[in-house]
Amino acid sequence: MEEKLPSRIEFLQGTLDILILRTLSFGRAHGHAIAKHIRHSSQDVFQVETGSLYPALHRLEAKGWIAASWDLSDKGKRARYYRLTALGKKHLTSEQSRWNAFSRAMGLILNAAPKEV
Repeated sequence: MEEKLPSRIEFLQGTLDILILRTLSFGRAHGHAIAKHIRHSSQDVFQVETGSLYPALHRLEAKGWIAASWDLSDKGKRARYYRLTALGKKHLTSEQSRWNAFSRAMGLILNAAPKEV
């Protein structure tokens, strides 16, 4: 029987932060574009809701990892654009290393051959 993926996947603590920082490593973006990039990059597995995104953006700004400024969007509407700071780049590099190690270890365990315990 084929297992169905859950319709909504909860983020582990800190996951949304690194997804936002990684998205902004490609260049400045407004909130809607950040959420859209995360959704498309994850092949629609991660869908960031407004109620999670904007508090995370404010938290990252308070930590000095991103900076924000007002500008006009492509549609001529006023939007708040976020960009990665030097401190944010440093934090992203550190977190990427940690996530790569975590992901590798999980893969090893989940794909391990059965052995005597």
